[in-house]
Amino acid sequence: MVALKLIGISIVLLGLGVAGIAIKIWAKKDGEFAGTCASQSPFLNKDGEACSLCGKDPNACEENPA
Repeated sequence: MVALKLIGISIVLLGLGVAGIAIKIWAKKDGEFAGTCASQSPFLNKDGEACSLCGKDPNACEENPA
């Protein structure tokens, strides 16, 4: 019975997370997230390599002051 409650709580929490992301996509213009490339982060990309997904140079990003 405890496992069933745990599974139910897990499903509800995952559902809330998915609903939150869906609402964010729906509310944003063109349904795009801002700054999703990990290569834009100076903590993750110490070598300054271009993004492997979109090919954008980290220094070309207007949000990145570096």
